[in-house]
Amino acid sequence: MTEQLIDDFGRRVNYVRISVTDRCDFRCVYCMSEEMTFLPRAQVLTLEELAMVARAFTELGVEKIRLTGGEPLVRKGIEQLVDEIGTLPGLNDFTMTTNGAGLRQHARQLVNGGLRRLNISLDSLDPVRFKQLTRTGDLAKVIDGIHAAKEAGFERIKLNAVILKGRNEDEVLDLVDFARQEGLDISFIEEMPLGEVSDHSRAETFYSSDDVRALIEARYPLTPTTDTTPGPSRYFKMADSDSRIGFISPHSHNFCDTCNRVRVTVEGRLLLCLGNEHSVDLRAVLRRHPGDMQALKTAIIKALPLKPERHYFTTDGDIQVVRFMNMTGG
Repeated sequence: MTEQLIDDFGRRVNYVRISVTDRCDFRCVYCMSEEMTFLPRAQVLTLEELAMVARAFTELGVEKIRLTGGEPLVRKGIEQLVDEIGTLPGLNDFTMTTNGAGLRQHARQLVNGGLRRLNISLDSLDPVRFKQLTRTGDLAKVIDGIHAAKEAGFERIKLNAVILKGRNEDEVLDLVDFARQEGLDISFIEEMPLGEVSDHSRAETFYSSDDVRALIEARYPLTPTTDTTPGPSRYFKMADSDSRIGFISPHSHNFCDTCNRVRVTVEGRLLLCLGNEHSVDLRAVLRRHPGDMQALKTAIIKALPLKPERHYFTTDGDIQVVRFMNMTGG
């Protein structure tokens, strides 16, 4: 019988997000500073170490793995890693979060390797504003990447939009219409207070999920669904579309009581909660006991008591966690 990971509050951990790189070809204003210093290669888990971490978690009953970054598609050898993870027994949901810019090049190989779903970040449909929000991004390339992903045959594609007051809340309905037109789901995400950003005050730009929902319902009445995924989105449906609308609300409607997730950073830190610094150094275990799966699994099991009951994000701009989102993994 497969082992299971149960924390001290009775929650079963069956979902792990693994960051494969802290690097990204974008510099999104809510994710990182414009000038970033990235990790030296020696501090980053190798592809072999990442694959071993994934295997350890599936042997401990994890059923969903999401590859994150930074931007996963800038990691050299990403297709090889997808191929290896995609064959792991017991894995029912294998997905990736990406900015979409590299999908024209990689989408078909990712599907062939066993990746089944994609989350694609898209915060604006205006090329000038998109460039402002991402600092370096090309909207046309992302839209082409979305089309490439659809052509490649992913089972489900979801857009993720972080809504910032005074920046892009006026595009909420445009983004919904785009999702409907393309036959995609979309989730709207409250900005998370990770890392100190210089571009804006988080207290001034906070825009709640309730605010976003009110904008949408002015045009499209929303009905709660019973649809669930291993992630934190609360899904709603529209009467005249198969596209689902999701809300991820770490501030206004936190989902800690049902949290089934842990994260592994690109440095190999096992984070038990997005909003806390409680962690265990899996890289040290991997390099102290190379190839020893049991040592790795034991370290993961012993880390579970560090998972707190909940996080305490605030909307007043305070930074509870100093690491940037590109270090944590989306």
